[in-house]
Amino acid sequence: MLMDFRLPDLGEGLTESEIVNWHVGVGDTVTLNQVIAEVETAKAIVELPSPYAGIVARLYAEPGVTVNVGEPIVAFEVEASAGLVGSRATDAAPDAASRGTAESPAPNLVGYGARAESGVPQRRARRAGSESPSVQVVAAPAPVPDPAPVLAAVPSSAAPMPTPTAASAAPVDRPRSTPPVRKLAHDLGIDLAQLAGTGDHGLITREDVEAAASAMTSGVGEVPDRPAPEPSSRAASGAARETRTPIRSVRKHTAAAMVQSAFTAPHVTEFLTVDVTATMELLARLKQDRSLAEHRIGILAIVAKALCIAVRRNPSVNTHWDDVAQEIVEFHYVNLGIAAATPRGLVVPNIPDVGDLTLPELADALAALTATARDGRTEPARLSGGTISITNIGVFGIDAGTPILNPGEAAILAMGAVRREPREHEGGIALRDVMTLSLSFDHRLVDGEQGSRFLADIGMMLRDPARAFAMV
Repeated sequence: MLMDFRLPDLGEGLTESEIVNWHVGVGDTVTLNQVIAEVETAKAIVELPSPYAGIVARLYAEPGVTVNVGEPIVAFEVEASAGLVGSRATDAAPDAASRGTAESPAPNLVGYGARAESGVPQRRARRAGSESPSVQVVAAPAPVPDPAPVLAAVPSSAAPMPTPTAASAAPVDRPRSTPPVRKLAHDLGIDLAQLAGTGDHGLITREDVEAAASAMTSGVGEVPDRPAPEPSSRAASGAARETRTPIRSVRKHTAAAMVQSAFTAPHVTEFLTVDVTATMELLARLKQDRSLAEHRIGILAIVAKALCIAVRRNPSVNTHWDDVAQEIVEFHYVNLGIAAATPRGLVVPNIPDVGDLTLPELADALAALTATARDGRTEPARLSGGTISITNIGVFGIDAGTPILNPGEAAILAMGAVRREPREHEGGIALRDVMTLSLSFDHRLVDGEQGSRFLADIGMMLRDPARAFAMV
């Protein structure tokens, strides 16, 4: 029988995910818990394991399509006696039986989160994106008396499909093509509905579109009902005059969070320029220590350690404003968020209980967190629950800025670039290593005095690292 697998709730109340790529194609045999796809939520890329052992019969969404939680994404041909993990395969919904498939709640597998609600939400419009040539995509089956024929090939072991009639064989939405080809046709003013595809199963290829564009330019074989585009060097070369990128996934989540933070918490930012020559000399000595050769201890680890020590003396910066309960929540632990720039946008994963880590352990945790974030593999749990954050804008050569609070946190510290500058030192002028720190805090939770003392404590430890031992 055919079993639909619906996109599960991947945690944190996320309502949608984007299909990044498929690891399987129609006709492939899969085993239970085999990774079949990667999806990108608003926070990270998550691998989806197969809830069934069987044969892939249909793929309902192509890479680049955003799917709502609860929508079917793939169908499997399984044996009638095969059971679900945590549910029975024989419990099929009545509407599923009417269209030749059986559906059950999503299996309760590790990593799936809560079960998706039953029912088929309305499909969203497909968006252009990456594609996999080995994947054949079909539209989600609609509850109509005479469904359109399935375009993807069903393996011989699957239940026989009804023979399509001439009326049902006609395309119901748009000509078959890939997102890059549709974009090229749009740029060149080609109507795909007027083209006959030369690819497999009538697929319209790039060569078909370019041939139609060439015919239009020469005035021979014009595509009817579409005016020829004005001749220009850009149109002739197919170059686009602008690029439009859908707002989704990490960028969409970050934008909403920043707007919420900026217009909810009253931000105050203070700046402090610190002579960090002693800290840089300490780092140079640590790098020469063979016992620490496996640990990449850098300025970020030193600043993070100083922040954790300063939090103990200034607990108001490690708090949360609970608007619903009308309470101020003070945390007795530090989950340190680190703002990381990734190819998919800004994320702020956190290191839990960072105050209990030694300096080498903290350096290792920072390196692992940064590498995982850049690969888009951060666990959803690490993207929430932070209590205070650091952003290192100095790596971009920036001296200072006004960082926006991570929603739910009371403070965020920005590290500027370390620069060699002439400064007054021991009664004379000398070249010194200088860094500017920028601290933004929520003025509902942190008064100016408290924020100033916190920033001054961090500056004092960076100016003289030995002072950190006296402040622990």
